[in-house]
Amino acid sequence: MNVIEEIEKGEIERLVAERPVPEFSPGDTVRVHYKVVEGTRERVQVYEGVVIARTAKALNSSFTVRKISYGEGVERVFPLYSPRIEKIEVVRRGAVRRAKLYYLRSRRGKSARIAEKVDRRFAAATVGDDTAPATAAEAVEMEDEEMEQATPAPEEAEAADDAAAEDTSTEAPEAPAEEDGEDKKDS
Repeated sequence: MNVIEEIEKGEIERLVAERPVPEFSPGDTVRVHYKVVEGTRERVQVYEGVVIARTAKALNSSFTVRKISYGEGVERVFPLYSPRIEKIEVVRRGAVRRAKLYYLRSRRGKSARIAEKVDRRFAAATVGDDTAPATAAEAVEMEDEEMEQATPAPEEAEAADDAAAEDTSTEAPEAPAEEDGEDKKDS
């Protein structure tokens, strides 16, 4: 490795420590929070679209995001390690088999849609479930927590057994009360 590559590698590590870059690939829908300077003001502009290309050139890595704005296709190239990018959010994962999705430029409507990638490990979680893990690391943590909750400590197991032994009453449940004025008679 030459000196320039070593310097770039160290700079990338420093930048990722400040602002982590999520894993995303072409076909994914991302939301890029980009700082825009307007005169003396600075504001954050959110740009959401489909990643159609990624170039991996160390510190000069970039990605292209395409969206449809007012019926017109708009593409924007973002430098991956730019200090102007506040954060990158992955909205959904797309299932594609190409590295460059330039063919989407000529497509309109339903033919420009990208199927969502289904992760088989999390397929059991429902879409509206707030407890569904967002990443594989969260899924592992959730499984560990479930295992800890499922296996009680020995003292807790003995206490639960004692409580179950004491509550062995055999009382019959009360019959539901009949509503007033509705006596059933056979005629």
